[in-house]
Amino acid sequence: MTPVARGLVPRRSLHGPWNAERTERAIGALLRGGLFLSATIVAIGGALYLTRHGTAAPVYGSFLGEPAELRQVSGILGAALAGRGRGLIQLGLLLLIATPIARVAFAAVAFALERDRLYTAIAALVLAILVVSLMTGVG
Repeated sequence: MTPVARGLVPRRSLHGPWNAERTERAIGALLRGGLFLSATIVAIGGALYLTRHGTAAPVYGSFLGEPAELRQVSGILGAALAGRGRGLIQLGLLLLIATPIARVAFAAVAFALERDRLYTAIAALVLAILVVSLMTGVG
């Protein structure tokens, strides 16, 4: 029997008042989930890409970046939904980038639920800076 089952360790409820411990657990779960999801999507995309293009000879004399369609979110989503390897890889990388941003957004909401105005304001400011930096490329 586990220590929890024997009653030696108190059970932690996910229901009840929002507090710092619950916030930390939720943020940890969000970060782990985002990392796992993005890694899974990148791995699936990599496997698809190698299945379809693994035998192509690399050209080391010139650098060819991603196609123009994979430089915008709409193009990445379209390519991923079409099951193209590069699109799935790019989508996984976007999710990896979005995970810490989602963490900041979640923290702002959690601090607001805790009625902690200072940390809510700080998290909101950090979130605004992240969003502006991503949208404008400045920062």
